[in-house]
Amino acid sequence: MDKILEAVVMSSYPNNVKQGLVRRVIEAAKQPMDSEQCWSMLELSTKLYLTGDTKYKREIGKEVLEVYGHYHPEEFEEFFNVRFLLSLLQEGYGPLGKRSHYVLDYIQLGLQFVLESPSANSIFSLLRIEVLRKVCERPSPKQCAKISKLLSQHPQCIPTGKHQVLFCQQLIRCIGQFQCVSEGEEDIMEFLEQVNKVSGLLQRIWRAQTSAILPSLKELFTIISSTEEQEVPSNALASVVQFVPLELMDGVIRNLTNDDSITDVQMMTAIGRMIDWVSWPLGKNIDKWIIALLKGLAAVKKFSILIEVTLSKIEKVFSKLLYPIVREGALSVLQYMLLSFQHSHEAFHLLLPHIPRLVASLKKEDSNSATSSLEQLAELIHCMFFRFSGFPDLYEPVLEAVKALPIPNEDRIKHLLGQNAWTSQKNELACFYPRLASKSETGKIGLINLGNTCYMNSIIQSLFMASDFRHSVLNLTEGNSQPLMTKLQWLFAFLEHSQRPAISPESFLSASWPPWFTPGAQQDCSEYLKYLLDRLHEEEKTGKRIYQKLKESSLMSQAVEHHYLNKTLIEKMFGGKMMTKIRCLKCLNVSSREEAFTDLSLAFPPPDRHTRGSTSVLPVEEIGPQFIEPPENPSQLMGSPWIQRKAPVAGDPAVPPMPVETLGFQEPGEAADPLSGNAVGVDAAKDPLLAFGEEACAPKDSRSVPDLINYFLSPERLTAENKYHCEKCASLQDAEKVAELTEGPHYLILTLLRFSFNPRTMKRKKILDNVSIPVVLKLPVLVAPEKTEEVCWRGNDRAAPGSGFMSVVYDLCSVVVHSGISSESGHYYCYSRECTDTVPHGQPQDGAPKLASDKQLDFEIQWYLFNDTRVSFSSFESVSNVTSFFPKDTAYVLFYRQQPGRQSCPLHEALAEAGRLHGEPSLHKDLMEAISKDNILYLQEQEKEARNRAAYISALPKSPLWWRDFDRDKDDDSSSGGCSPAAGGGGSGSFHGLVF
Repeated sequence: MDKILEAVVMSSYPNNVKQGLVRRVIEAAKQPMDSEQCWSMLELSTKLYLTGDTKYKREIGKEVLEVYGHYHPEEFEEFFNVRFLLSLLQEGYGPLGKRSHYVLDYIQLGLQFVLESPSANSIFSLLRIEVLRKVCERPSPKQCAKISKLLSQHPQCIPTGKHQVLFCQQLIRCIGQFQCVSEGEEDIMEFLEQVNKVSGLLQRIWRAQTSAILPSLKELFTIISSTEEQEVPSNALASVVQFVPLELMDGVIRNLTNDDSITDVQMMTAIGRMIDWVSWPLGKNIDKWIIALLKGLAAVKKFSILIEVTLSKIEKVFSKLLYPIVREGALSVLQYMLLSFQHSHEAFHLLLPHIPRLVASLKKEDSNSATSSLEQLAELIHCMFFRFSGFPDLYEPVLEAVKALPIPNEDRIKHLLGQNAWTSQKNELACFYPRLASKSETGKIGLINLGNTCYMNSIIQSLFMASDFRHSVLNLTEGNSQPLMTKLQWLFAFLEHSQRPAISPESFLSASWPPWFTPGAQQDCSEYLKYLLDRLHEEEKTGKRIYQKLKESSLMSQAVEHHYLNKTLIEKMFGGKMMTKIRCLKCLNVSSREEAFTDLSLAFPPPDRHTRGSTSVLPVEEIGPQFIEPPENPSQLMGSPWIQRKAPVAGDPAVPPMPVETLGFQEPGEAADPLSGNAVGVDAAKDPLLAFGEEACAPKDSRSVPDLINYFLSPERLTAENKYHCEKCASLQDAEKVAELTEGPHYLILTLLRFSFNPRTMKRKKILDNVSIPVVLKLPVLVAPEKTEEVCWRGNDRAAPGSGFMSVVYDLCSVVVHSGISSESGHYYCYSRECTDTVPHGQPQDGAPKLASDKQLDFEIQWYLFNDTRVSFSSFESVSNVTSFFPKDTAYVLFYRQQPGRQSCPLHEALAEAGRLHGEPSLHKDLMEAISKDNILYLQEQEKEARNRAAYISALPKSPLWWRDFDRDKDDDSSSGGCSPAAGGGGSGSFHGLVF
């Protein structure tokens, strides 16, 4: 019969004919048959099953084996003996070089017919040893899956005792070497199925024998933490972790993170490879294990590992959000990585270039998964905006991408940041400030944040960019008996000449620290500035004078020179004077008092007072560089569209006041005299959006700096509880108080009083109104008649005869921005530019008007953005738009520099002249030596860090280039089907890129 069957199978008959003949042979085999015939048929069917070159032949062999196993059990048991199986497992079947791949399938098929036989235990014992030997030989994923299938169906064959632990460990070793060589979708799905079968066997063993779990996990960690040069462990290992009971997680992580035998490099390598597992599509709970290990490392303060791994892996994790099949786990890991990385903006900023494209891709996908992920991603982004404010230029594209998505409230943001921080002790991360490989491309140097000291950093950078002040400070000589000013000189010198990308202002902070400030807490930068200037002023005023005197100007009269030389540096640079007059409304008696100031604190008008609509303020116009000239005829002022600011004070000439103005640009050929009635049309007066394009100005209902100054200078009624005690009337009377500027400072500092006290909540709240900032500001200054001739006239920019007022023009040079909603929290950063005089030395100071071409266009002067250690190029457009994009980022302190040729010019032009004559100040010997030594030390530190860093991170696992996911998504936009990134699978290439 075996000869007949073989002849039929080998014949050239059609398959339907063969099938009929084979069916007859199989039916005949169900009848009683002698032992020799059974053996012949079993040998033939074994041969067909193991070496058949077609699926049809193997199916026939299988059917015959099953028939003989059912109907001739004794002969089958005798044939299917231990020796035969041992020969199959060790030597294989078939000719040398063409061993059958179906031995394990064959054994699994035959086992079902000998389970009750006396030889069953011997067979099980044999298989327990042989399967262990097999996995030690590192079989292919396909063979491992067959072993797993065999053992899952016949658990009696699973190794026991110590061999069971060894079997689990070796099986994990096998999984670690699994590789999918094909990129075809069917082959990949088959590979995933094979991996799932193998990891499923481990799950079965662990359920039955929990003592095998920890040794298995130890072997897994040994594989992924290996730093030896070898094949990168397969991501298929992720399938093992998903079956580890979560209740063991705390103990496993605690043992790992407290094991002193595990080096930092090994731990970093292991966690890096685990993070790569987020791309494994079949894993469950993998994100939980990754996050648990990251938290465990934070608990034992392994911050250097966390930083290196986060910075090297976060972009790859982010790129996996493109794939719905792994999106949930990848998003969980990304959320923890970002929310815990709170000491530096580095990790978040790595993602900024990729966020808009990912958001666009998720919106295009339009699925529930994409919608949910977009909302979570937007929440995450706003948390990062809140934590790392001060980067408006970088954040604008991201904000534009997520503007339509929900914004979390501040309590939610604080909750997320609070529960995910590595540590509540911020000083533990002080040494991990952002690494800056080289000096900023701007050439400027940043300041290290020493723990909520951004308020000081922004003020120091603003003072440093005030070039006249900087030059004066740097020109101080040794032994000037001004310890605080000397520390400022050293700080300025390092900011000017250091090779470091950022320096620490620790020494200056300790010397300039207001005693009532709480260490480590956010402070008010305006309060710090006032204290600092007052300290510097008092230090010099009490006898510690500047040693080096500025050269005398030939234009300077003896009186002015005496007045100038008696001033402190702070008074020369920032000091102005203001006259406060109070008029009794009963007897019209006026009392006045002149006061010095270093800054003007500008309150916001009440909501019902709309100064923007008043004609007392000139809107910013699109006009060319110019100087606004007062009219020759005072009657022009009387006939101007401005209303009278206050009633005449008794005893004073009835002079019309000069309002605050702003300057901008005009189209060629337009009138350049805004004081005339037709200088600004009705539409222009109503539409402040004519400023530097729509984006550069605030909405129509917003305030402007001139609005706030006009409000500051406007009369104030003193009534009711605020009545004035008139000496002439000898009683409390209603009165009117008005402030007038009598001397404009060289640098005008304006503080916008954004923080108001709410008596109901007993807290200070912030006024978030947008305030448009003019790049050039024209300020009215009252000039006493006897001093009028001392004013340095330039062209027609002078006090009108008998008017008493003149215009002083200021250029914007710094803007300190506060980001946040409270003075006790948030962040400070500043925009600054170098404002210097462009008038060549010796240019006539007569009435010749200055041409527009003589002055560099304001918009061509480079702006810089100073944000602690980071310094970048910026623009006035960014300054103007910052609050429009980021409502909590508002201008707080403004620095303006007086243009030359205005009031009190002997003082101010002497300062500017000194800057032109000295150029870059030469530093004294000790200071230059200190800077040179520090620069050498920095270079040595850089070399040492480069060597250590190269050795430290060389063990980081190499993974496929993460950006290919983005490129593939861009290039494959036209593809469709269930394997596109949007559908959660992957095309012939994309899915392979996802998993491997």
